[in-house]
Amino acid sequence: MIPSKRLKILMADDGSQHAQSAVDLLTNLSLPPRSRILILRVFSPGQISGIPEFEKSLQKTKQKFVNAGMQAETDLILGSPAEKIIEAAETKKIDLIVMGAKGIRATLGILLGGVAQQVVEYSHCPVLVVRAPYQGLRRILVVSDGSPASQLAARYLSKFPVPENADVQVMHVMPPPEPPLLMEPVLGGWQTIYVPTPVEGETALLKKRERNAQALLKRTCDLFQRSGILSAPVLARGDAATEIINYVKDNSVDLIVAGSRGLSQFKGWWMGSVSRKLVHYSNCSVLIVKGPRKE
Repeated sequence: MIPSKRLKILMADDGSQHAQSAVDLLTNLSLPPRSRILILRVFSPGQISGIPEFEKSLQKTKQKFVNAGMQAETDLILGSPAEKIIEAAETKKIDLIVMGAKGIRATLGILLGGVAQQVVEYSHCPVLVVRAPYQGLRRILVVSDGSPASQLAARYLSKFPVPENADVQVMHVMPPPEPPLLMEPVLGGWQTIYVPTPVEGETALLKKRERNAQALLKRTCDLFQRSGILSAPVLARGDAATEIINYVKDNSVDLIVAGSRGLSQFKGWWMGSVSRKLVHYSNCSVLIVKGPRKE
Protein backbone atom coordinates (compact mmCIF):
# COMPACT_ATOMS: atom_id res chain seq x y z
CA MET A 1 0.00 0.00 0.00
CA ILE A 2 1.31 3.47 -0.94
CA PRO A 3 0.06 6.30 1.30
CA SER A 4 -1.30 9.38 -0.45
CA LYS A 5 0.40 12.01 1.70
CA ARG A 6 3.94 12.80 0.64
CA LEU A 7 6.68 12.50 3.24
CA LYS A 8 9.59 14.76 4.09
CA ILE A 9 12.34 12.50 5.38
CA LEU A 10 15.66 13.42 6.97
CA MET A 11 18.26 10.72 6.37
CA ALA A 12 21.18 11.19 8.78
CA ASP A 13 24.19 9.80 6.91
CA ASP A 14 27.51 9.43 8.70
CA GLY A 15 28.95 6.82 6.37
CA SER A 16 28.59 4.00 8.90
CA GLN A 17 27.37 0.48 8.15
CA HIS A 18 24.16 1.15 10.05
CA ALA A 19 23.52 4.36 8.08
CA GLN A 20 23.95 2.45 4.82
CA SER A 21 21.43 -0.11 6.06
CA ALA A 22 19.06 2.81 6.69
CA VAL A 23 19.57 3.92 3.08
CA ASP A 24 18.84 0.39 1.86
CA LEU A 25 15.64 0.30 3.92
CA LEU A 26 14.41 3.62 2.51
CA THR A 27 15.15 2.69 -1.10
CA ASN A 28 13.04 -0.46 -0.66
CA LEU A 29 9.96 1.47 0.47
CA SER A 30 7.24 2.58 -1.92
CA LEU A 31 7.13 6.18 -0.76
CA PRO A 32 4.23 8.44 -1.76
CA PRO A 33 4.76 10.47 -4.96
CA ARG A 34 6.69 13.74 -4.54
CA SER A 35 8.17 12.61 -1.23
CA ARG A 36 11.56 14.21 -0.59
CA ILE A 37 14.62 12.98 1.26
CA LEU A 38 17.16 15.32 2.84
CA ILE A 39 20.48 13.53 3.24
CA LEU A 40 22.29 15.28 6.09
CA ARG A 41 25.84 14.84 7.28
CA VAL A 42 27.18 16.74 10.29
CA PHE A 43 30.90 17.12 10.85
CA SER A 44 33.01 18.54 13.69
CA PRO A 45 35.77 21.20 13.45
CA GLY A 46 38.36 18.43 13.64
CA GLN A 47 36.94 16.83 10.49
CA ILE A 48 37.19 19.86 8.18
CA SER A 49 39.91 18.19 6.14
CA GLY A 50 37.49 15.41 5.30
CA ILE A 51 34.91 17.69 3.64
CA PRO A 52 35.72 16.59 0.05
CA GLU A 53 35.30 12.96 1.05
CA PHE A 54 32.06 13.72 2.89
CA GLU A 55 30.64 15.49 -0.16
CA LYS A 56 31.56 12.55 -2.35
CA SER A 57 29.89 10.13 0.08
CA LEU A 58 26.72 12.26 0.18
CA GLN A 59 26.49 12.30 -3.61
CA LYS A 60 26.90 8.52 -3.65
CA THR A 61 24.01 8.14 -1.22
CA LYS A 62 21.90 10.60 -3.20
CA GLN A 63 22.47 8.59 -6.37
CA LYS A 64 21.10 5.49 -4.65
CA PHE A 65 17.86 7.32 -3.96
CA VAL A 66 17.72 8.78 -7.47
CA ASN A 67 18.24 5.31 -8.94
CA ALA A 68 15.27 4.16 -6.85
CA GLY A 69 13.12 6.91 -8.38
CA MET A 70 13.18 9.17 -5.31
CA GLN A 71 13.78 12.91 -4.96
CA ALA A 72 16.77 13.69 -2.75
CA GLU A 73 19.01 16.58 -1.79
CA THR A 74 22.14 16.78 0.36
CA ASP A 75 23.40 19.07 3.09
CA LEU A 76 26.73 19.17 4.92
CA ILE A 77 26.71 21.03 8.24
CA LEU A 78 29.33 21.91 10.85
CA GLY A 79 28.29 21.31 14.46
CA SER A 80 27.09 18.80 17.02
CA PRO A 81 25.44 15.87 15.16
CA ALA A 82 22.40 15.29 17.39
CA GLU A 83 21.76 19.00 17.83
CA LYS A 84 21.96 19.75 14.10
CA ILE A 85 19.81 16.76 13.12
CA ILE A 86 17.04 17.81 15.52
CA GLU A 87 17.38 21.46 14.47
CA ALA A 88 17.15 20.61 10.77
CA ALA A 89 14.12 18.38 11.38
CA GLU A 90 12.30 21.22 13.12
CA THR A 91 13.32 23.95 10.67
CA LYS A 92 12.37 21.94 7.58
CA LYS A 93 9.24 20.42 9.14
CA ILE A 94 10.47 16.87 8.63
CA ASP A 95 7.92 14.03 8.97
CA LEU A 96 10.42 11.28 9.77
CA ILE A 97 14.07 11.04 10.82
CA VAL A 98 15.89 7.92 9.64
CA MET A 99 19.34 7.06 10.98
CA GLY A 100 21.66 4.21 11.84
CA ALA A 101 21.73 2.81 15.35
CA LYS A 102 25.47 3.33 15.69
CA GLY A 103 27.96 5.70 14.12
CA ILE A 104 31.25 4.91 12.47
CA ARG A 105 33.20 5.40 15.72
CA ALA A 106 30.81 3.57 18.03
CA THR A 107 32.30 1.62 20.92
CA LEU A 108 32.45 -2.11 20.31
CA GLY A 109 29.64 -3.96 22.05
CA ILE A 110 27.17 -1.12 22.48
CA LEU A 111 23.78 -1.46 20.78
CA LEU A 112 22.94 2.22 20.45
CA GLY A 113 25.23 5.14 19.68
CA GLY A 114 25.13 8.43 21.56
CA VAL A 115 23.85 10.48 18.61
CA ALA A 116 20.94 8.11 17.92
CA GLN A 117 20.13 8.04 21.62
CA GLN A 118 19.89 11.84 21.81
CA VAL A 119 17.87 12.18 18.61
CA VAL A 120 15.32 9.58 19.71
CA GLU A 121 15.08 11.20 23.12
CA TYR A 122 14.70 14.83 22.12
CA SER A 123 13.33 15.04 18.58
CA HIS A 124 9.72 16.11 18.09
CA CYS A 125 8.93 13.82 15.14
CA PRO A 126 9.01 10.03 14.59
CA VAL A 127 12.48 8.48 14.46
CA LEU A 128 13.40 5.26 12.67
CA VAL A 129 16.59 3.74 14.08
CA VAL A 130 18.00 1.12 11.70
CA ARG A 131 20.34 -1.68 12.72
CA ALA A 132 22.66 -3.46 10.31
CA PRO A 133 22.51 -5.67 8.43
CA TYR A 134 19.29 -4.71 6.66
CA GLN A 135 17.54 -7.84 5.38
CA GLY A 136 14.14 -6.45 4.49
CA LEU A 137 10.98 -5.72 6.48
CA ARG A 138 9.54 -9.20 6.55
CA ARG A 139 8.26 -9.14 10.13
CA ILE A 140 6.98 -6.02 11.87
CA LEU A 141 5.92 -5.96 15.51
CA VAL A 142 3.61 -3.18 16.71
CA VAL A 143 3.62 -2.66 20.46
CA SER A 144 0.24 -1.65 21.90
CA ASP A 145 -0.56 -0.87 25.53
CA GLY A 146 -3.70 1.19 25.03
CA SER A 147 -1.97 4.52 25.67
CA PRO A 148 -2.55 7.50 23.35
CA ALA A 149 1.08 7.19 22.21
CA SER A 150 0.69 3.54 21.19
CA GLN A 151 -2.57 4.33 19.40
CA LEU A 152 -0.76 7.10 17.52
CA ALA A 153 1.99 4.63 16.58
CA ALA A 154 -0.58 2.19 15.18
CA ARG A 155 -2.28 4.92 13.14
CA TYR A 156 1.10 6.07 11.86
CA LEU A 157 2.03 2.58 10.66
CA SER A 158 -1.40 2.15 9.05
CA LYS A 159 -0.48 5.03 6.72
CA PHE A 160 3.19 4.02 6.31
CA PRO A 161 4.43 2.35 3.08
CA VAL A 162 4.53 -1.13 4.63
CA PRO A 163 5.74 -3.79 2.15
CA GLU A 164 2.80 -5.84 0.88
CA ASN A 165 4.37 -9.14 1.93
CA ALA A 166 5.24 -7.98 5.45
CA ASP A 167 4.03 -10.08 8.37
CA VAL A 168 2.59 -7.52 10.82
CA GLN A 169 1.87 -8.57 14.40
CA VAL A 170 0.34 -6.52 17.21
CA MET A 171 1.63 -7.32 20.70
CA HIS A 172 0.20 -6.42 24.09
CA VAL A 173 1.93 -7.42 27.32
CA MET A 174 -0.22 -7.81 30.41
CA PRO A 175 1.52 -7.20 33.73
CA PRO A 176 2.33 -10.30 35.77
CA PRO A 177 -0.27 -11.08 38.45
CA GLU A 178 0.74 -9.83 41.87
CA PRO A 179 0.63 -12.61 44.46
CA PRO A 180 -1.58 -11.86 47.46
CA LEU A 181 0.35 -10.83 50.56
CA LEU A 182 -0.15 -11.67 54.20
CA MET A 183 1.74 -9.94 56.97
CA GLU A 184 2.56 -11.84 60.15
CA PRO A 185 4.26 -10.35 63.19
CA VAL A 186 7.73 -11.70 63.97
CA LEU A 187 10.30 -10.73 66.51
CA GLY A 188 11.41 -7.19 65.73
CA GLY A 189 8.99 -6.55 62.84
CA TRP A 190 6.70 -8.13 60.28
CA GLN A 191 7.18 -11.05 57.94
CA THR A 192 5.75 -11.05 54.40
CA ILE A 193 4.09 -14.29 53.30
CA TYR A 194 3.14 -14.81 49.64
CA VAL A 195 -0.08 -16.74 49.15
CA PRO A 196 0.22 -18.78 45.91
CA THR A 197 -3.49 -19.34 45.30
CA PRO A 198 -5.41 -16.24 44.14
CA VAL A 199 -8.79 -15.58 45.68
CA GLU A 200 -11.94 -15.80 43.55
CA GLY A 201 -12.28 -12.03 43.10
CA GLU A 202 -8.72 -11.72 41.79
CA THR A 203 -9.27 -14.53 39.28
CA ALA A 204 -12.29 -12.70 37.91
CA LEU A 205 -10.27 -9.47 37.70
CA LEU A 206 -7.50 -11.22 35.74
CA LYS A 207 -10.05 -12.63 33.29
CA LYS A 208 -11.56 -9.18 32.83
CA ARG A 209 -8.13 -7.68 32.14
CA GLU A 210 -7.43 -10.40 29.60
CA ARG A 211 -10.74 -9.69 27.82
CA ASN A 212 -9.85 -5.99 27.72
CA ALA A 213 -6.40 -6.85 26.31
CA GLN A 214 -7.93 -9.05 23.61
CA ALA A 215 -10.36 -6.25 22.73
CA LEU A 216 -7.47 -3.78 22.45
CA LEU A 217 -5.60 -6.11 20.12
CA LYS A 218 -8.69 -6.61 17.98
CA ARG A 219 -9.26 -2.85 17.64
CA THR A 220 -5.67 -2.36 16.53
CA CYS A 221 -5.81 -5.24 14.03
CA ASP A 222 -9.09 -3.86 12.68
CA LEU A 223 -7.39 -0.49 12.17
CA PHE A 224 -4.73 -2.15 10.02
CA GLN A 225 -7.30 -4.17 8.11
CA ARG A 226 -9.12 -0.97 7.13
CA SER A 227 -5.84 0.24 5.66
CA GLY A 228 -5.32 -2.99 3.73
CA ILE A 229 -2.69 -4.37 6.13
CA LEU A 230 -3.18 -7.90 7.46
CA SER A 231 -2.06 -8.37 11.06
CA ALA A 232 -2.23 -10.92 13.86
CA PRO A 233 -2.57 -10.38 17.63
CA VAL A 234 0.02 -11.52 20.19
CA LEU A 235 -0.83 -11.51 23.91
CA ALA A 236 1.87 -12.03 26.53
CA ARG A 237 2.24 -11.59 30.27
CA GLY A 238 5.24 -10.35 32.24
CA ASP A 239 7.63 -7.43 32.20
CA ALA A 240 6.76 -5.52 29.03
CA ALA A 241 10.25 -4.71 27.74
CA THR A 242 11.60 -8.18 28.55
CA GLU A 243 8.70 -9.99 26.87
CA ILE A 244 8.90 -7.82 23.74
CA ILE A 245 12.68 -8.14 23.37
CA ASN A 246 12.55 -11.91 23.86
CA TYR A 247 9.72 -12.21 21.33
CA VAL A 248 11.73 -10.18 18.82
CA LYS A 249 14.72 -12.51 19.20
CA ASP A 250 12.68 -15.71 19.03
CA ASN A 251 10.64 -14.64 15.98
CA SER A 252 13.27 -12.82 13.88
CA VAL A 253 11.40 -9.51 13.93
CA ASP A 254 12.88 -6.88 11.60
CA LEU A 255 11.15 -3.78 12.96
CA ILE A 256 9.48 -2.75 16.22
CA VAL A 257 6.94 0.09 16.09
CA ALA A 258 6.16 1.77 19.41
CA GLY A 259 4.83 4.99 20.84
CA SER A 260 7.18 7.32 22.63
CA ARG A 261 5.44 6.97 25.97
CA GLY A 262 3.16 4.40 27.53
CA LEU A 263 0.69 4.50 30.39
CA SER A 264 3.17 6.01 32.82
CA GLN A 265 2.29 8.19 35.77
CA PHE A 266 5.22 10.43 34.92
CA LYS A 267 3.46 12.71 32.44
CA GLY A 268 6.50 14.95 32.03
CA TRP A 269 8.63 12.19 30.52
CA TRP A 270 8.88 12.52 26.75
CA MET A 271 10.18 8.93 26.38
CA GLY A 272 8.70 6.06 28.36
CA SER A 273 10.93 3.48 30.02
CA VAL A 274 9.67 0.61 27.81
CA SER A 275 10.24 2.56 24.58
CA ARG A 276 13.70 3.56 25.77
CA LYS A 277 14.62 -0.06 26.54
CA LEU A 278 13.36 -1.25 23.15
CA VAL A 279 15.58 1.25 21.33
CA HIS A 280 18.60 0.41 23.47
CA TYR A 281 18.42 -3.37 23.80
CA SER A 282 16.46 -4.88 20.91
CA ASN A 283 18.52 -6.45 18.12
CA CYS A 284 16.38 -5.06 15.30
CA SER A 285 15.36 -1.69 13.89
CA VAL A 286 12.92 0.42 15.92
CA LEU A 287 10.44 3.10 14.87
CA ILE A 288 9.49 5.43 17.72
CA VAL A 289 6.39 7.47 16.86
CA LYS A 290 5.89 10.82 18.53
CA GLY A 291 3.02 13.25 18.44
CA PRO A 292 3.27 17.02 18.85
CA ARG A 293 4.99 17.97 22.10
CA LYS A 294 2.69 19.67 24.59
CA GLU A 295 4.48 22.31 26.59
